[in-house]
Amino acid sequence: MRSKYFSLRAIGLHIALILWILTCALAAWWQVGRAVQGNSLSYLYSIEWPVIGLLGVLGWYSLLNAEKVGEHKEKARREYEEKMRADAQMARELAAAREAEDPSLAAYNDHLARLAQTPKKRLWGH
Repeated sequence: MRSKYFSLRAIGLHIALILWILTCALAAWWQVGRAVQGNSLSYLYSIEWPVIGLLGVLGWYSLLNAEKVGEHKEKARREYEEKMRADAQMARELAAAREAEDPSLAAYNDHLARLAQTPKKRLWGH
């Protein structure tokens, strides 16, 4: 099993982080030089760039440690969705048995039932 730190995605994240930190450090150094020359607004920017660099480190950490959904969680989600669909179908049948439905409402409910049965697109990493 490959380590999460040496996968192709992780190496890309490492390279992006290094470039991010270097860019923020150069921008901070440039702003310090401008502040020394008399630009008082650059004092704020010279503090802001390291903070932006730190936010990049936090983003790198969260992307690196994002967990994929396991098979058992995916199976539990599917079972829950099937149970909810069955409950909704039963509720619709009970409501239809009680009174006649308006044709436009029936068409809308049929449309919603078809949407619920179509497979969902998977999100990246899940």
